[in-house]
Amino acid sequence: MIRINENYRKLKASYLFSEIAKRIASFQASNPGRDIIKLGIGDVTKALPAACIEAFHQAIDEMSHEGTFRGYGPEKGYAFLREAISVHDFQSRSADISPDEIFVSDGAKCDTANIQELFAQDIRVAIPDPVYPVYLDTNVMAGRTGTYDDGRYGDIVYLESTQDNNYIPELPKEQADLIYLCFPNNPTGATISKDLLKNWVDFARSTNALILFDAAYEAFIRDESLPHSIYEIEGARDVAIEFRSYSKTAGFTGTRCAYTVVPKTCMAYDRSGQKYSLHDLWNRRQTTKFNGVSYPVQKAAAAIYSEEGKAQVTSLIDYYLKNAVCIRREIQALGYACAGGVNSPYIWIDTKSDSWEFFDLLLNEAGVVCTPGAGFGKCGQGYVRISAFNDYEKVEEAMDRIRQALGR
Repeated sequence: MIRINENYRKLKASYLFSEIAKRIASFQASNPGRDIIKLGIGDVTKALPAACIEAFHQAIDEMSHEGTFRGYGPEKGYAFLREAISVHDFQSRSADISPDEIFVSDGAKCDTANIQELFAQDIRVAIPDPVYPVYLDTNVMAGRTGTYDDGRYGDIVYLESTQDNNYIPELPKEQADLIYLCFPNNPTGATISKDLLKNWVDFARSTNALILFDAAYEAFIRDESLPHSIYEIEGARDVAIEFRSYSKTAGFTGTRCAYTVVPKTCMAYDRSGQKYSLHDLWNRRQTTKFNGVSYPVQKAAAAIYSEEGKAQVTSLIDYYLKNAVCIRREIQALGYACAGGVNSPYIWIDTKSDSWEFFDLLLNEAGVVCTPGAGFGKCGQGYVRISAFNDYEKVEEAMDRIRQALGR
């Protein structure tokens, strides 16, 4: 008989954002016509940069003529995009990453989910708490996590990120083979200094561990003392894989384009201690399971690196950071402690109450959607995340509604 992968039964009943969608739908059914302001998921609201739109149109025109039509492209991405990434995102910051070490994809979510396929089932995985749910759930599906009890899986090394450590977890005191890090962090909005990031790189080098570094929000960094890439840290090429996304950088949430960097010097081991190139393994995986990102989308992504594109992307990021500043200011004025909102589009708020109760309060009383912190892990209980991705006028209105709902 056909059987299921029983690890799926270990997953919590509902993916966080699916549960949020259900509660919103229920509210709308009970309150037809009530306007809702969504500051929950990190979906953008502003249009694509003009440079990207122009490049998109030009590429589509090329696809309409047999002489310039393109079919299957390179699985790793077209050279024109990978070369632009290498120069502008890494070499400009003295990070030694070559175009051949870059894999263009249709989303950082997919890559952070799929990368775990390269590794043995019995490795120890270290994951921050709170954390983007995809890191944990995909390892649950793979059977690495043990059973779920009292808010945690038995075989996971949890890296607690709390107010006491400024939401930057301490190095694990137990074995950790695969380590997930995300900075600027989703959901807390915390950032990490070069010195603290170097501690993680040194730890991975000394223990033969690997860091999966999610830098999807690096474009929001305005403090130039902070690292945009883990490869700004000496030795990181040997022990880290980095993920980047154009979703928030340039509004590609519906267009779908991202990339993953796997340096050729980055190795993993078999049971006997023999080294294997993770670059080669990921390339083998992608050529088997992925057909690449469409030519028009890659042309649009490459336009980000033009002078016009850079200016337009900076303007977009500045717009959302203006929203973040407004949210952080108003939330603090209401007497709530919070993190993020600086070098990050997320504001992480200590609600002094149950996360889902606070979510329901804002939804039912203010018509504002946030994200319950409990959905990001045990350390997220008592917090909510508010996203800066919306129109500024809507953000101002949401803050006014929240003040009224909280009676202040």
